[in-house]
Amino acid sequence: MIDLQAHLNSIAGFNNLELLAGQVVEGFISGMHKSPFHGFSAEFAEHKVYNTGESTKHIDWKLYARSDKLYTKRYEEETNLRCHLIIDNSSSMHYPKLKQTDFNQPNKIAFSVLASAAIMQLMRKQRDAVGLSIYAEQFDYYAPEKGSERHHHMLLDQLNQVLIQPDKAQKTDTYANLHFIAEKLKRRSLVFLFSDLFQNELQQEKTFEALQHLKYNKHEVVLFHTYDSATELNFDFDSTPKRFEDVETGKSIDVFSDNVKEGYNKAVSDYFTALKLRCAQYNITYVSADIQRGFAPILSTFLVERKQFL
Repeated sequence: MIDLQAHLNSIAGFNNLELLAGQVVEGFISGMHKSPFHGFSAEFAEHKVYNTGESTKHIDWKLYARSDKLYTKRYEEETNLRCHLIIDNSSSMHYPKLKQTDFNQPNKIAFSVLASAAIMQLMRKQRDAVGLSIYAEQFDYYAPEKGSERHHHMLLDQLNQVLIQPDKAQKTDTYANLHFIAEKLKRRSLVFLFSDLFQNELQQEKTFEALQHLKYNKHEVVLFHTYDSATELNFDFDSTPKRFEDVETGKSIDVFSDNVKEGYNKAVSDYFTALKLRCAQYNITYVSADIQRGFAPILSTFLVERKQFL
């Protein structure tokens, strides 16, 4: 019998999700100084030691009263931004199979979890309120938007649970679950959805009906279309025969990848294009969340959307 805890401990990158998310954010902030997003760094609340001769305008006197040391506020912004993170936890999001020792290559669900944790770190720095929903075929978890430290750690724990729990064959009911979330969100929020959205035409139509429900309730919606470009978009497999299995239904097919690659690439490319057009039609921000590209596109989008939302 497999020791689940030993297996989890071997996944070194997620032994401390908060620490890893902090490292992602720190790396992103450092990179902003060399990017068009440099100006957004002024939105972070930070302190630095006061140096003699500096202006006293930004000294944090409350902090001085507690610590008897002088610090200046580099930036300070009190906001009432409310953000709700939604994660599709269906079986297709657990592709590709997660390697035990290398978390530089997360699968789709691990990418979504870490990206969400990193967004939460940014929101905590900016004193924003965050909520979380997780769903597959059934609705698994909901927490309203709050900004407390206790709430933040509760959400991190829930994100960890997504990684700890073994994958079960679960289909996706994005339509019903998004409608449920739309009914739960009572105040205008910035909504982020992480999903691969591999659906047939009817399911896609119903999903956009549910996204319209969120838009009708005055929420701003961002779709992080989560996929692995190496195999799901570019179909980068060798020429040996392969068995491809639908992780949600268990159905499989044996083919030579070279025989279907051209047709597959066209079908998926057309599907991605259709998704982008539908998002544009309904004024939904579409973001390519390719797990091969890292987290910078996700965090950059958060800062842009946050600035526009406020």
